[in-house]
Amino acid sequence: MWATTRTAVTNEVVDTAALISWPIVRLNGCYVIPSQRIELCRIYPEKEIKIDSAELIWIEPDKKSLQTATNLAIGTGDMAGLSEIDLGILALSIHLKKTLVTDDYRLQNLAEKASIDWIAVTTDGITEIWNWELKCIACKKIFPQPEKPNLKKADWGQCEDCGSELKLKKMR
Repeated sequence: MWATTRTAVTNEVVDTAALISWPIVRLNGCYVIPSQRIELCRIYPEKEIKIDSAELIWIEPDKKSLQTATNLAIGTGDMAGLSEIDLGILALSIHLKKTLVTDDYRLQNLAEKASIDWIAVTTDGITEIWNWELKCIACKKIFPQPEKPNLKKADWGQCEDCGSELKLKKMR
């Protein structure tokens, strides 16, 4: 009998770190969202050929899963630290009920909360689940979580009372 070479089919939802780090054969059969391609080509244009060579499954999450991911991220306080792509990847993992592959601690935190399996790409991953609050660094006023991802990932605005910077803080 002749030996045949088969590519691995993993059926995982992968974030951009996996698209950058993993070999093509490891990416075959993985799920991604279309906006990841734009992000990857902007950050690492030389990876475009790799992405074209991989047998990736490009799909958008359904609206129900996106709403579930949004509600979850608002509930944990992670929304303020997510990008649109992060939220989309989480929603796709929820939608497909597939393992999420990410080095992003916020996504790992949310996957745990959603009872979605996750694996890290190059890090050890989280060891505990955290909840976050958006807090003024000066007067300590707590603000409600945003309802959508922040376009400027680390800029959460200023306090409406004292004008100081808002920061995400781990809830105690």
